[in-house]
Amino acid sequence: MENNYKAQIEAILFTMGESVEIGKIANALEIKPGQVKKIVKEMQSELDSNDRGIKIIELEGAYQMCSKPEMYETLIKIAKQPKRQVLTEVLMETLSIIAYKQPITKSEIERIRGVKSDFAVNKLVEYMLVEEVGRMDTPGRPLLFGTTEEFLRRFGVESSDNLPVITPDMIEEFKHQAEDEVTLKSND
Repeated sequence: MENNYKAQIEAILFTMGESVEIGKIANALEIKPGQVKKIVKEMQSELDSNDRGIKIIELEGAYQMCSKPEMYETLIKIAKQPKRQVLTEVLMETLSIIAYKQPITKSEIERIRGVKSDFAVNKLVEYMLVEEVGRMDTPGRPLLFGTTEEFLRRFGVESSDNLPVITPDMIEEFKHQAEDEVTLKSND
């Protein structure tokens, strides 16, 4: 490990993401702070070449790895691209409840799921699959949630009235599958 201080410093700065004090780097590498400074100066020179997108800056006795300013335009382009949205089992379960029971309140969703659903509902709102559709006319006036046009587009449904019909036989099959899953998990 003695000869790869540059690689170790690079890994530290990349992984930490924020500035790291020279003394902490020196302690981690078991070398003197002066050696760290010398190695980082070499690294800075190497990174200053035009074909590199990063640099190492010094901030009050600490170093940080960051993007070069000339890369900002490219970074902005990538940041503006939509993020891939992953619908986990929890999100799909919550979305299904909302789709079939809409308009529905969070407390009704939680009663059906048996667990808190704030995160799932908020994530579905963020993904624009669910939206607030009004308030219930009861004390506290809780929010009502329903699916959006984006939900219909994504799932290829013209209307929420056209969702697949769930028969009693299907419900029984779902119950058996859920019981089997619980049994498998409890045997682990």
